[in-house]
Amino acid sequence: MSHERLSTVVISGLTLTAILFVGILIGKGGDRAGYASEPYEELQVFAEVLSQVKKHYVEETNTKDLIQGALRGMLAGLDPHSSFMTPDMFKEMQVETKGEFGGLGIQIGIKNNRLTVISPIEDTPAFEAGIQPGDTIVKVDDKPTKDLTLMEAVQQMRGPRGTTVQLTIEREGLENPLVFTIKRDIIKIQSVRSKLLEGNVGYVRLSQFQEATAEDLTTELEKLVSKDIQGLIIDLRNNPGGLLTAAVGVSEQFLDSGRLVVSIQGRNGKKDEYRARANSKNYQYPMIVLVNHGSASASEIVAAAMQDWGKAVVIGTTTFGKGSVQTILPLSDGSGLRLTTAKYYTPKGKSIHSIGVQPDIVIDPKPAQVAKQETPEGKKDGNSENQQAPSAAKSSASPPPANSTPKDKDQPQPVPPEDVQLLKAVEMLKSWKVFKQLRPAA
Repeated sequence: MSHERLSTVVISGLTLTAILFVGILIGKGGDRAGYASEPYEELQVFAEVLSQVKKHYVEETNTKDLIQGALRGMLAGLDPHSSFMTPDMFKEMQVETKGEFGGLGIQIGIKNNRLTVISPIEDTPAFEAGIQPGDTIVKVDDKPTKDLTLMEAVQQMRGPRGTTVQLTIEREGLENPLVFTIKRDIIKIQSVRSKLLEGNVGYVRLSQFQEATAEDLTTELEKLVSKDIQGLIIDLRNNPGGLLTAAVGVSEQFLDSGRLVVSIQGRNGKKDEYRARANSKNYQYPMIVLVNHGSASASEIVAAAMQDWGKAVVIGTTTFGKGSVQTILPLSDGSGLRLTTAKYYTPKGKSIHSIGVQPDIVIDPKPAQVAKQETPEGKKDGNSENQQAPSAAKSSASPPPANSTPKDKDQPQPVPPEDVQLLKAVEMLKSWKVFKQLRPAA
């Protein structure tokens, strides 16, 4: 598959995300949709319905709105990840791949036919409010989400900076829903961050897969390599995915030339394979990949490639399980389709769709003791902004912000004690070095 073709493919972590990030990510270009050559007799019925609505509906209707509504319904009926985008939506999506978004900082998808939080983005309004991966959004500003498409939900949560939106959340383990009133902001995403941890362990946090992610990762890895690191941790927790090109570019930096990263297969049965290039870096370090339920799609491609080739130990909890590929198709009027065109498979030929990547070592974060602290409906006086102990709520589900660094960034940094998964990863890499040095007694 050519790079031009590959750049139109998205593996967004389920997402449309709302940053509200609309986690749909897109590459440059795209195939122009053509007109079907064969006649569709069913279109006559569609025209009849359109005509009857225009003539007899109780209120005046706009033909364009009716047709766009029909298109949205058609795409939504295929699967949760296919959608029709108006010209304005399509333009927004093209801008978002650059890493700057307007909204809440919350990534959403459809799971079990419910609007589900993939993850909040670090250092954003949603993250600070205490939104957690796996939360189910049942209302947006008192409007039920049951019959909303993913794109419609995203549009509901978008708005000018400084305005507020109210989310009603159902959370596993709590009997009553929580209500969060969150102020919108401009979200700028830095997809790659790194730091040196105690024991000279390199740590790289990947928050999304954007156009420049692979290149930025190379830069950060070179910084860590210059510090003589003893091991490497790649943190993919709460990473909802992104561009297929970025996932391949990240994976190939740790694989031998020619190694299969991922393959995708459409309905014609033909498989397209993506392999590590000959000029890839192929960094050789004891490595651990951290994942959780908020790790989706492109994140799962990277984690599975490292796991299948024995390049890293995967630690955490089972990932989200989105194994489908969406292709962006521009239309003649400036609108676009986001259409599921294939499923992807790991190097060992496994599909993780609805299953997820199973960690080599399962480590659940300690449950936050917040159930009794959280106020039903999340407020006490009708004008409160999320009074359900958000700091405690965040600790159980989200990794700490990767940019919380001491003044001297060149010195090894301590691991936050509440991050049990990261603590275990650092402990394992320290042990790795010790066991490697063991020699049989003479």
